[in-house]
Amino acid sequence: MKFELRYRTVFTYDDLAIESQNELRACPTSDETQRLLDYRVTVEPKARVYSFVDAWGTRVDSFGVRRPHKRMEVTAEASVETHPRPLPGAAPRMASLLEASFVDNHIFFLQRDRNTDYGRGVEQAAARQVDIAGDDVVSTVLAVHRFVRTALEYVPGATEVGIEVEDVLAGGVGVCQDHAHLAVAMCRSLGIPARYVSGYLFTDDDSTGGGTDADTVVVQTHAWFEAAVPGWGWLSLDPTNGRVVGERHVKIGHGRSYDDVQPLRGVFLGPDSSEVHPLVEIRRLGGEDIWRATHAHVGPGSVPTSMLGAVPRPPRPLGTIRQQQLQQQQWSPGGGGSAPGARGQSRPVARSWASAAAPVMARSRPTRPKRAPQPRDHS
Repeated sequence: MKFELRYRTVFTYDDLAIESQNELRACPTSDETQRLLDYRVTVEPKARVYSFVDAWGTRVDSFGVRRPHKRMEVTAEASVETHPRPLPGAAPRMASLLEASFVDNHIFFLQRDRNTDYGRGVEQAAARQVDIAGDDVVSTVLAVHRFVRTALEYVPGATEVGIEVEDVLAGGVGVCQDHAHLAVAMCRSLGIPARYVSGYLFTDDDSTGGGTDADTVVVQTHAWFEAAVPGWGWLSLDPTNGRVVGERHVKIGHGRSYDDVQPLRGVFLGPDSSEVHPLVEIRRLGGEDIWRATHAHVGPGSVPTSMLGAVPRPPRPLGTIRQQQLQQQQWSPGGGGSAPGARGQSRPVARSWASAAAPVMARSRPTRPKRAPQPRDHS
């Protein structure tokens, strides 16, 4: 299948923002089942875009606006072709997870982080899936997938970003980010390497993930997980809707958890109050109906992925963030920021945001950074 994606986020400020520095992760990856045809980033006010590949293999577009502005618009447009993903043909035993070379090659996806730090409840739930599935890695991963699907009800806005997986499991509700984090934590508790995936799903209902007759849908960024199968590779599953990841899923990148693949994060120096308006559109293409050429456009603010070298950069930790319900945007409840659409008195202050539709994380220069409304990753 072929899709054209348009990710657009607009920031508006009560008064002049003096400067803004940002990192965007919105470019679909290319792998065995997905091919990036075209990608372009535009920023208004105009800014030079520098691109690199981070430590997890995700393209990052970095840009700064250093002129006073009351509005900033970021648009990422891509054309991508997807193919069905194969399923494992073998059934490796659980003991194969202990092989030294396998553990060494997947060590980062066996470790806990703040989003996947599990406790006794998650361990016991995962152990029960082994009892059900037997001594088989693939069957165990599928059992975890089914369990998360049935244990959590998909409720947009039900949780905050950074909620612990034990609380997610106990609460029984969550968004796609929570489904993915719980599945990752359960797999890791069993010694199965697992990673968090950020992307998009072409559907009009995230809870079912079903197909649609529409050619264009408006969505939020989506999340699922991948588990490593010894001797085979990564098995991709979407526990939010109980489906195997397929042609209608578009992958942007993966990491240990959400913090590694936030769509947009950055910082601005300016007024105390701002608004954020994210929008993601996916259009299904057929035949020659391609909005752009199949070769990447090269020009200011656009760098083809094929020209990028891997420049590892260590991931930076995030502070406490809260999920806003409508667009799953993030903002800090204690940082003096207002939710998207909220307004207040204006005063110069360094603010940061982190989004699901666009990642932004900030570090203040003359003053201490505060978190503002952000477009967030994931429904």
